[in-house]
Amino acid sequence: MDIQSREVRITVQGLTLGMYVSRLDRPWLETAFLMQGIKITSEDEVAMLQRLCNHVWIDVELGASPDPRYLAFAEPDPIRQGRAAAEVAALRKTRWEPQVDVQVELRQAEVVHATLAASIEEVMTDLQDGKRIDLDRLKDGVDAMIDSILRNPTAFVWLKEMKRRDNYAYQHAMGCAILAASFGRHLGLERPELQLLALSGLLCDVGKTRVSTGLLHKTTPLLRDEFEEVRKHVEHGLEIIDSTPGLSPKLREIVATHHERHDGSGYPWKLHGSDIPIFGRIMGIVDSYDAMTNARPHAPGRSPHLAVNELYQQRGKLFQPELVEQFIQNCGIYPTGSLVELSNGQVAVVTDVHSLKRLRPRVMLLLDADKSPLQQFRVLDLGEVDKDDKGQPLSVKSGLPSGAYGIDPVELFLH
Repeated sequence: MDIQSREVRITVQGLTLGMYVSRLDRPWLETAFLMQGIKITSEDEVAMLQRLCNHVWIDVELGASPDPRYLAFAEPDPIRQGRAAAEVAALRKTRWEPQVDVQVELRQAEVVHATLAASIEEVMTDLQDGKRIDLDRLKDGVDAMIDSILRNPTAFVWLKEMKRRDNYAYQHAMGCAILAASFGRHLGLERPELQLLALSGLLCDVGKTRVSTGLLHKTTPLLRDEFEEVRKHVEHGLEIIDSTPGLSPKLREIVATHHERHDGSGYPWKLHGSDIPIFGRIMGIVDSYDAMTNARPHAPGRSPHLAVNELYQQRGKLFQPELVEQFIQNCGIYPTGSLVELSNGQVAVVTDVHSLKRLRPRVMLLLDADKSPLQQFRVLDLGEVDKDDKGQPLSVKSGLPSGAYGIDPVELFLH
């Protein structure tokens, strides 16, 4: 019998000695309990759970069964969905508007990107050498990045796509920070929350500096015990964060829960749905998207378009549907940096997306209909242009994999 079929949900008024509490209606991190799952052995533990929670889950195989009078049945789907939608809507405290054109911001963003990249690499090296995180330097880089993202979010996301390197750890930290801040801006979070998300993005996988490099660079599927060893990076990351003065409990919570999943299949504590703190849910989406779009030792990178499709397929399973929909609104069906083929056969790279016209991004044309390079690249906003030069309807026909037709955007037009 699997654990979910052994669990029953009860109100806390039904708690008694001898019961095994497997899950709470809030993260274990918010409680004084050291273990994720406890067998009740004292009235003090009963009283503490009754103060903290409205309902809990009891494992009937590991402890006493509850009185049926206290069974708490799950909320009907419409009520649960309404509550989830209201929670996401409540995140919006402000509305950010672009202050400058993306081409103007690119010049400033490149300098900030290079500075932050150097900071991340230094932090990774320091941790591998047993040193502490230089928090002040990281915070300075995050502040400068957020300034850029608030002026125009597209520039930094664009640079993330164009400046990929072979160092996955570095790329992933940078990518998560940029995407988290950009997504938070879209959700309407205020600046301190954007700083928290961006810094959490930089540090969410910092525990991997204590995992064997042989495992992290393994090109074949991990064995069960190897997989469990890699999963310990969350535990290692929390140890690093706990030893770093100046990091907030909220950041610790995000790092602790960014691998939890909506359906309870995540780790380390198999939290479900709203039991996962909302910033942990946000970081889970960001972390997964960036991992899919980066080349890893055991898997090639997917195109941004395919990664968005995967997130969409996993809504309601691995990820909260309302947050997935907001993420796609932010990055578009064809995200910045995606290669696409247009209906007339031309090939382009997406340079900006429209939140209200997600299928009609702004693109830079790279190849002609016969797939030969254009002598001069041309920017085209499909949100404003609906016909090609021959008067035929123009749209995105499909997304293309990274490197299609031998295209390297860096070589083509950033150098």
